[in-house]
Amino acid sequence: MRSCLLLMSFIACVPVVAVCDEPPPPVGVWTGKGQVGVVASQGNTDAKSANALIDMALLEGQWKHALHLGGLYGENAGITSAERWDTLWQSNYDLTTDLYTFGALRYAHDMFSGFQYQASAAAGLGYKLIDSNDVKLSAQVGAGYRKSRAEELVKDAAGEVTQRIPEASTGDAILSAGLDYSQALTSTTTLTDKLLVESGSSNTLYTNSLALAVKMSNRLALSVGYNLQDNTKPPPGLKKLDTTETMNLVFSF
Repeated sequence: MRSCLLLMSFIACVPVVAVCDEPPPPVGVWTGKGQVGVVASQGNTDAKSANALIDMALLEGQWKHALHLGGLYGENAGITSAERWDTLWQSNYDLTTDLYTFGALRYAHDMFSGFQYQASAAAGLGYKLIDSNDVKLSAQVGAGYRKSRAEELVKDAAGEVTQRIPEASTGDAILSAGLDYSQALTSTTTLTDKLLVESGSSNTLYTNSLALAVKMSNRLALSVGYNLQDNTKPPPGLKKLDTTETMNLVFSF
């Protein structure tokens, strides 16, 4: 968390650098980016991990539809230590040039967070605070409903999960808020940050994805990222905060 805050403080001090205008995104065609990263080590440390994600968007008149798919897998000394996938669908409808209404569906399945799943539906209003060629910043707030199912993880002496004891599913009303930020630092370097907060009576979930991407060509880029997920009320014996550092190959389509 400290590293993330320091990096965000640095970002706030970075001046906006003018770059060449990019053409507007095509209408009626799905466009997006995919990322994949793999890390493996052998010897004194035997570990491996892989992550992948796809972000796609479709523009149709006043509508914008966005789809996110992400997955993470980690193994340490032959023991699975991370296994998660998540998906998000959001549709925006422009009311004015800057004001829009949205509806969003989210589902996350995490084998090690203490929640077998967390699913939510929310709707509300969003506003484009900055919408220039170099900097884009939008904020949104809404309300919805979340359903989740906690589970108790039983581990052996080596740390491997030997049993999962699911609890009853719970549901509660939530307030949802999000920020989406993008800044072109140079003609080849882009900084992005996405924050999502879902707050309800049973738990408040914070997710944040910070990434710096450097283009190698029109289609390929390298990206380093810092991702965090914070559940304020996890099941007993589990930590609130999960963080992931990534280095990925990015391809645009």
